[in-house]
Amino acid sequence: MVNNDFSLGEDTTLLLVDDDEPFLKRLGRAMEKRGFTVEMAESVADGKAVAANHPPAYAVVDLRLDDGNGLEVVETLRETRPDCRIVVLTGYGAIATAVAAVKIGATDYLAKPADADDVTRALLSAAGTLPSPPENPMSADRVRWEHIQRVYELCDRNVSETARRLGMHRRTLQRILAKRSPR
Repeated sequence: MVNNDFSLGEDTTLLLVDDDEPFLKRLGRAMEKRGFTVEMAESVADGKAVAANHPPAYAVVDLRLDDGNGLEVVETLRETRPDCRIVVLTGYGAIATAVAAVKIGATDYLAKPADADDVTRALLSAAGTLPSPPENPMSADRVRWEHIQRVYELCDRNVSETARRLGMHRRTLQRILAKRSPR
């Protein structure tokens, strides 16, 4: 669903910074369909370079990147283009990181998986207004499952290490991983 309820303005440049290449490309195509002129970066270094050389009107930055923290890109964007509308995406929604992102200049903060409609609404919402709640939020079971899957992947699919980091019994984790994802 392409949402044209908001006006992009004259400058439609959008910087997407995420180290998850399939997600980055999918979001990039979806945002182009919504009228944005998209430039993509897969690292903090690339994101900062684009922010310094071609400061965009809009940006979507992942919090955790392979080579550092996405907040570094947000700081560079604020320095080079103070009016840039910035949305920070993260797979780990925590109050402390949301506060840090907003303090250094992010317009909004979304937890992954966020779709292109959520991102567009966050980028184009009027300043000072609260965004509307998502139409189809993930269930609590699905959020838990997504978190477990992410930690499992970060641990190179090592069940014992994942269980240790999550503070759960290895057999309990194995049962969870054997099941299908909740809706």
